[in-house]
Amino acid sequence: MNRSADETAVIARLRAAIRHEVEQKQIPAFSIAIVEGDRVVWADGFGHADAEKKSPATAETVYRVGSISKLLTDIAIMQQVEQGRLDLDEPVQTYLPDFAPEDPYGEPITLRQLMSHRSGLVREPPVGNFYDSSEPSLSETVASLNDTLLMYKPETATRYSNAGVAVLGAVLEQQLGVSHPEQVRRSILAPLEMTRSSFDPLPIAADQTATGWMWTYDGRRFEAPRFQLGTGPAGNLFSTVVDLAKFLTCLLNDGKGPDGPILQPETLALMAQPLTGPDGKPEQFGLGFHVTELDGETRIGHNGAVYGFSSELAALPDRNLGVATVAALDGSNGLVTELSDYALRLMIAAQEGKPLPTYRTTQPAPPEWAAQLIGRYKEVDGDGFAHIFELNGDLFLRWGPFQFTLRVAADDGSIIIDDTFGVDATVTLERGERLQIRDKVYRRLPDEPPADTPPRWKGLIGEYGPDYSTTYILEENGQLHVLLEWFYYYPLTEVSDDVFAFPDWGMYPGEQIIFKRDESGRATQMIMASVPFQRREVGTRDGETFRITPVKPIDDLRDEARSASPPPEPGNYRDPELTELVELDDTIYLDIRYATTNNFTGAVFYRQPRAFMQKPAAEAVARAHQRLKERGLGLLIHDAYRPWYVTKMFWDATPAELRDFVANPAYGSRHNRGCAVDLTLCDLETGKPIGMVAGYDEFSPRSFALYPGGTSRQRWYRELLRRTMEAEGFSIYTLEWWHFDYKDWKKYRIGNVTFEEIEEQ
Repeated sequence: MNRSADETAVIARLRAAIRHEVEQKQIPAFSIAIVEGDRVVWADGFGHADAEKKSPATAETVYRVGSISKLLTDIAIMQQVEQGRLDLDEPVQTYLPDFAPEDPYGEPITLRQLMSHRSGLVREPPVGNFYDSSEPSLSETVASLNDTLLMYKPETATRYSNAGVAVLGAVLEQQLGVSHPEQVRRSILAPLEMTRSSFDPLPIAADQTATGWMWTYDGRRFEAPRFQLGTGPAGNLFSTVVDLAKFLTCLLNDGKGPDGPILQPETLALMAQPLTGPDGKPEQFGLGFHVTELDGETRIGHNGAVYGFSSELAALPDRNLGVATVAALDGSNGLVTELSDYALRLMIAAQEGKPLPTYRTTQPAPPEWAAQLIGRYKEVDGDGFAHIFELNGDLFLRWGPFQFTLRVAADDGSIIIDDTFGVDATVTLERGERLQIRDKVYRRLPDEPPADTPPRWKGLIGEYGPDYSTTYILEENGQLHVLLEWFYYYPLTEVSDDVFAFPDWGMYPGEQIIFKRDESGRATQMIMASVPFQRREVGTRDGETFRITPVKPIDDLRDEARSASPPPEPGNYRDPELTELVELDDTIYLDIRYATTNNFTGAVFYRQPRAFMQKPAAEAVARAHQRLKERGLGLLIHDAYRPWYVTKMFWDATPAELRDFVANPAYGSRHNRGCAVDLTLCDLETGKPIGMVAGYDEFSPRSFALYPGGTSRQRWYRELLRRTMEAEGFSIYTLEWWHFDYKDWKKYRIGNVTFEEIEEQ
């Protein structure tokens, strides 16, 4: 067969798959390089490297590649082992005499254990950890480990440790008298001609370095922080896929570079040999290398996850194939791995002259399927839970440590997990009750509110840590959970009122969270696995009303707004038919905040506490209210039709950084059209509002429709409100759990009449 034609077909298939994923998953920038032996088969970039989308990503775009850094640090150590300057089995104190974490086992830590993640060290050091933006020196970072306790006896378990690799970097610096970045440059990057790679930021490529992006389960995206990690040897490498391809070529050629070996073949083979665990079975780590299989082929390499970036470097030594991929989106390692493996499978097929595999694509689940799946489920033969829910056409599965997106596979029409975490299990539902995910079977739970959270936990629930990596403490399924690094849910076991243990799996097995409380019992700090996090003051306390400081006095704004006119709207619209909600059902409760001072500005906007909507929308609200009565619940209305001039006052009063929560008068509001309503659930008998995660008109992320914090009970009621309103033709504004727009809002013109003028018409 024509090998050139085969590779052209490989590239065409792979290019189509990447374009599909970049568009569907909204990957800002993605680059890839494929290597066979000593040649680059193909390298290219997709998307845009900069936030302004002016610079296309290429194969030469510089990315942060996270923990791929570890391989270079480990190789730098092995170079010194080959030269007799270091011994893998000597105690670390031989090289770092001041290294002294608390050791209850009396078993010295060795370089071999640090490289294989079997040292017993904590995952992150107290100083210079993944969350520490102060950019401490490597020596300060390693010194802080003296304030930690070994988590287990060395050599008895494999537990991933960034701290351990930082210690390796410190050993290099101590022994060689040069910085770790400089030593790696001299001994690896320069010999391999990786000229656009460095453990320090690259000023010469600053304008060609991709912008990294963060994302959250509640729908936010923002630029990633750019600080250097204190554990630099474990995660500070900048590189391009072209440079990583040179590194892969070296690995596939037994450690040889352009001018000779950087590592002896037997040393490289030792590093790629999986170690044996205490149970006698092979581990997935060698000395630095992650060792797995792909379709029966040995697969070596490492992935990387650092703020705003996800990367994969993989080689199939027996096939002489390698691939390097990077995406400028946090938490997209599953997708990056999926595309890397597809590239390798395509190349294997080309090598063997077999038909090229197709790439599985998906599309959104149709509404009727979503309606059948939505619900909460309990594992039949275990303690696990699953929760399927929908928001504005997207179907989600909360399962295990993640929240996944569910889509329909284009090839067979099955419901599968498919998002930036990659393609995973098929999800099936039998007779509306029996849910299966992989080999786990779940039964549907009754659609009723979960029990309230124990009082002793309520002072712990909240947000902790920095803006760029907020940690949540929340209650879910009757258990306290931590949600960290935006994506990872872990159930916590209560050791005492203020101490909770991580599970024996995940990122922090064997470690704990310790809370510090004030006199009221509210936590002010948590110490997570030796790392301190301060409580974030977000939104308002229970029962309080969120307030802003208006940009201008409200009375001045009122005069300006009343003299202004709404934007012109040429075209045909329905005649207004504003109807008072309580005339349709006098059991609907009102709490019209803008007729009082109990609102976000502290000023009065309406002369009367009344709620009007266009008649079809008002009738839909009344039906929703009736639907809730069977649960002993009803609707409490905060606002409905709003004259345009009031919208202008809100906009002009609100600081620019908070204007996501108010409508722009230049375009008008759906409230102005009489087709939007702000409301909550209430007890039908008393009118008392049901507790939600955040209060009405709170200008904070807690108000988002999918904000992950709070309690199961609060989130259940929030979802019940949304499902009830959606069933009557409303859709939610995703930044405000209380705001719903009626489907026909485009058919009505912006209104500016006051409540009093409505009756005169």
